[in-house]
Amino acid sequence: MVKKMPLDRLTDDDIQEILTRYKRIALVGASPKPERASHDVMKYLLDHGYDVIPVNPRYEEVLGRKCYPSVLDIPGEVEIVDLFIRPEFTMEYVEQAIKKGAKVVWFQFNTYNREAFKKAKEAGLTAVAHRCIKQEHERLFGS
Repeated sequence: MVKKMPLDRLTDDDIQEILTRYKRIALVGASPKPERASHDVMKYLLDHGYDVIPVNPRYEEVLGRKCYPSVLDIPGEVEIVDLFIRPEFTMEYVEQAIKKGAKVVWFQFNTYNREAFKKAKEAGLTAVAHRCIKQEHERLFGS
């Protein structure tokens, strides 16, 4: 069986550096519903010392943290913008990540948008695609 290479072509060392260097994450599509993947990932990242800021205009709060309607509304810097939204909505948040000065845009499984990915890369951001930030952390650092 041939192993499919992720589109981002990042090595394990690259992913490990991202997860070690950057600790402030805007989690777009955050949900207070425990059955949602975004909820599970947010809880995991919080439990592992990351400063995770939920982004979803539908909610006031997720996991006891103030929820913002957009990345641009978050006070202070944002290092990683982690996307848990449908591909057709990712471009808006990539543009917000660029304006906010984020370093990384992370396209979770089933969120990849070729044009948004390309725009992030062209703006100088590291773009991670077809990977789960929680699974990568568990794999590289242990749970």
